[in-house]
Amino acid sequence: MTESDVLEMYQKVGGFRTGHFVFVSGLHAATYINKNAVYPYTSLVSDICKGIAEKFSGKGIEVVVGPSTGGIILSQWVSHHLSEIEGREVLSVYADKDGDGFIIKRGYEDLTKGKKVLVVEDLVTTGGSLKKVVEETRRVGGDVVGAAVVVNRGNVTREQVGEPPEFISMLTVHMDQWPEAECDYCARNIPINTEVGHGKEYLVQKNGK
Repeated sequence: MTESDVLEMYQKVGGFRTGHFVFVSGLHAATYINKNAVYPYTSLVSDICKGIAEKFSGKGIEVVVGPSTGGIILSQWVSHHLSEIEGREVLSVYADKDGDGFIIKRGYEDLTKGKKVLVVEDLVTTGGSLKKVVEETRRVGGDVVGAAVVVNRGNVTREQVGEPPEFISMLTVHMDQWPEAECDYCARNIPINTEVGHGKEYLVQKNGK
């Protein structure tokens, strides 16, 4: 699967939008990739995850970890395809959101300990969330041998996500983003989109209600 294939999938389901957006990182932008747009279409999700699985075939992956919520879906499909490709069971687990970080619990920590692990995520802007999952996987004793994201929209590097031995992106998109203080859209009072992204939460925090 090529980057063009993944891009076409997101365009097909309206995954690219323009306007004034705020990310969880606090950065503002004029474009937004709706990572959730593709999830209702299981055939597309399956194809993307098969592409990830093929890239890590032969690496001895025993467990796939994804952060809640979207990463749970990716973890399931990637482990499914790895199991089929390699003819053995590859487990799928996930990390729960825990304050500003993530925690692997529900007994999944025992399934992860001592195993070769692939960490998957749908989209990275700064890499901060993925790094936290990588670190949590190591904390419970998992051997992180790789990390994979569907869309890398912040030129995020391997170092920024915790330095797993291998870090791959199915699609790299170069889109400008900037701090609030440098946002021309804010200066021109262009409304922030509250349907997607972190815009609604941002406005609540900013306005105090």
